[in-house]
Amino acid sequence: MNREFKREEHVYTSDAFDEIIKDTIRFFNGTPVIKLPPPVKFHGTGVYAIYFIGKGNLYADLALKNRIEFSMPIYVGKAVPRGWRQARNETHSSNKTFELNGRLNEHTRSIEQADNLIIEDFYCRFMILEDAASSLISTVEAALIRHYKPIWNSQIDGFGNHDPGKGRYNQAKSEWDVLHPGRPWAEKCSGIAPDINRVEEKAAVYFTKQKSK
Repeated sequence: MNREFKREEHVYTSDAFDEIIKDTIRFFNGTPVIKLPPPVKFHGTGVYAIYFIGKGNLYADLALKNRIEFSMPIYVGKAVPRGWRQARNETHSSNKTFELNGRLNEHTRSIEQADNLIIEDFYCRFMILEDAASSLISTVEAALIRHYKPIWNSQIDGFGNHDPGKGRYNQAKSEWDVLHPGRPWAEKCSGIAPDINRVEEKAAVYFTKQKSK
């Protein structure tokens, strides 16, 4: 049946949905900040933020804010259940899987392998989303990234990358690996890497914009 197209008939809006997202972010920002990596193994999926407090570094301005109050994450990420993209299954509190804990430990290894970072300068906070709330994981992550615009999400790409595996090392190093060399698998990448001066310039532009806000 042919009928006149009206875009407004396809647009979904909900004040209730907006309030749910705001509530999850309020809860997230109230969770305890702990050193990276987490001191104990815990189960669950959800979202997390990583904070830097080091001195004498490219991120000095960011670190200064976080030494006063953990208010400016350097990276925001998510940990979803296995098979999430294929089945979109909810995680249940009775199922003990460790994706969130594993992701934070993976980031710990990346930082420890970098030649110019030390893990003692990094902290994290996280929120576990399980049962029906697990459907919000990607939405909450996106909302946090939009709000904070962390430099390792919005300006310097590659921190969350995985080892591409054998036969795929013809790709270039990421900007993050150029700025923070040391991950063994990244050193195998043979593509034309970004120029470090250009990457440092992007970081400087990011902090200039932050100061102007």
